Amino acid sequence: MYPARLDDKGRMKLPQTFVQYFASLREKTLFVTSLDRAIAAIYPMAIWRQNEEFFSNYREDPKAAADVTFNAMDLGAEAEMDGQGRIGFSPELRRTLGLEDKPLKIFAHNGSIQVLTEEIYEKRRERAAQSIEDKLEKLEAAGLK
Repeated sequence: MYPARLDDKGRMKLPQTFVQYFASLREKTLFVTSLDRAIAAIYPMAIWRQNEEFFSNYREDPKAAADVTFNAMDLGAEAEMDGQGRIGFSPELRRTLGLEDKPLKIFAHNGSIQVLTEEIYEKRRERAAQSIEDKLEKLEAAGLK
């Protein structure tokens, strides 16, 4: 978990670990969006294409896939990391998620970088702590080391 903040131009400077990861990718284009209109995500384009394919082929609940896809496309935009390790966020994404002029928390998850406001971070932290012993026991029984 890393602290972050958007600058006055809507760009977020990434920690060096993430800069190195994105710089090592063959394709430099990223997709910056939100699937749930609460948490922003920065996807390498190859992973975003896998998500698009998943949405297209998901048959269990096509309405859910269509709604999540709509959110992603409504708020999303392609971006590239600049030479100083910054990534721009679209104005729509910044406004909808309330990312401007606030401290943020970022972390890697399933191939993307998740971006949370302090409010969302605290809610997730509280939820994660509830019944943690039971959750851990279940995961260890399933093979977690």
